[in-house]
Amino acid sequence: MAAKNTIYIVDDDGAMRKSLALLLQGEGFDVKTYSSAQTFIERESPPLTGCLLLDVRMPGIDGFELQNILQLRGIHLSIIMITGHADVPMAVRAMKLGAKDFIEKPFRAQTLLDRLHKILSEETPKKQFHSQPEKLAQLESLTRRERQVFKLLAQGKMNKHIAAELCISIRTVETHRANIMEKLKVRSLADIVRLAILETL
Repeated sequence: MAAKNTIYIVDDDGAMRKSLALLLQGEGFDVKTYSSAQTFIERESPPLTGCLLLDVRMPGIDGFELQNILQLRGIHLSIIMITGHADVPMAVRAMKLGAKDFIEKPFRAQTLLDRLHKILSEETPKKQFHSQPEKLAQLESLTRRERQVFKLLAQGKMNKHIAAELCISIRTVETHRANIMEKLKVRSLADIVRLAILETL
């Protein structure tokens, strides 16, 4: 069985795999890298523990499809989706199906490390959600318009698309987004998605 702090990297970008591996090995993690989802499937089988850094967009089996395959095979790794901005809606969908987080390229090394340490040390998602009832109370502090923007952000929609849908300016969307993040005490879009999931539990 793999150690608890094993990090699996599945990304078709060789430079990205190498840089992530060097970073994580320097932090004391056991790291395994794979150039494709197919290779990961062929070489790994349950039980596995640790965290999977998974690129959303890859040739052949993409990150979203791999997530589905892992669920069918009973492999329950914590997953962080690595995404370009255009792929955020796909990453949001993956989170709603169980991925723990997603991070947008380009990202700071410390941001990734902070999220990894948090995920590897936290309780199961459902326990974590239910231990934070104050988060639901914070949602009640949003205005009607902020609530609309919150829901669209949680769907992975970009600011310009939210502006068009609500017939407001992009600057107004940015203001609402900043207010939402301040009121909810969150720092990323992934946190907003997580709260939206919490609301449905």
